[in-house]
Amino acid sequence: MLEVTDLKVNYGMIQAIKGITFTVKDGEIVTLIGANGAGKTTTMHAISGLLKPASGSIKLDGQELTKVPSHKIVGMGLAQVPEGRRVFAQQTVEENLSLGAFVRKDKDGIQKDLDYVYDLFPRLKERQVQLAGTLSGGEQQMLAMGRALMAQPKILLLDEPSMGLSPLLVSEIFRIIEEINQKGTTVLLVEQNAKRALAIANRAYVLETGNITLEGTGAELASDERVQKAYLGG
Repeated sequence: MLEVTDLKVNYGMIQAIKGITFTVKDGEIVTLIGANGAGKTTTMHAISGLLKPASGSIKLDGQELTKVPSHKIVGMGLAQVPEGRRVFAQQTVEENLSLGAFVRKDKDGIQKDLDYVYDLFPRLKERQVQLAGTLSGGEQQMLAMGRALMAQPKILLLDEPSMGLSPLLVSEIFRIIEEINQKGTTVLLVEQNAKRALAIANRAYVLETGNITLEGTGAELASDERVQKAYLGG
């Protein structure tokens, strides 16, 4: 579904991504793990059109994305949940969710997906008229995920969904990621909690200073001594 080939991204004179290649197949959960500054968020922003690559190819279902504006990429079936949630604080929960469907015109489908999001996140339904800025961190993360799902993505990009959450909420967020995937949405996950990410991932890649240094199934990388030493506290 997603093919990234020899992707290079620069910040001024600094090469942040140095020619990485990876794939995400239809129906998979694929995770990118790595330390702070490894280039994980930069990679996500390049895929979703927020950063323009210096070179390389990004294809969604065979269609090249590198020259497509980010709002049109959403319409092609790719939505990102940004690091730090980025909810619209002065809008209600329901208004935030409605904004997630801005590229759509099918009113019946939008209502159906709103019901789906409220089923996934019952807490959001309870708070649908509450301002998003007054929600807890965990509720804002749920709202950011729900908002992205309102775009009806084929592939969902999740950037650090567990950041700053309590262990109980982290477990809940990872359970929901699996549920979203089981209902048919492909997932590309960037996550510093490598243990939890590898536990749910079909496949995984290790990103270090702009290069992919290891790849394998989630289980293979979880049992790899180098990964255990660097990321799992082993």
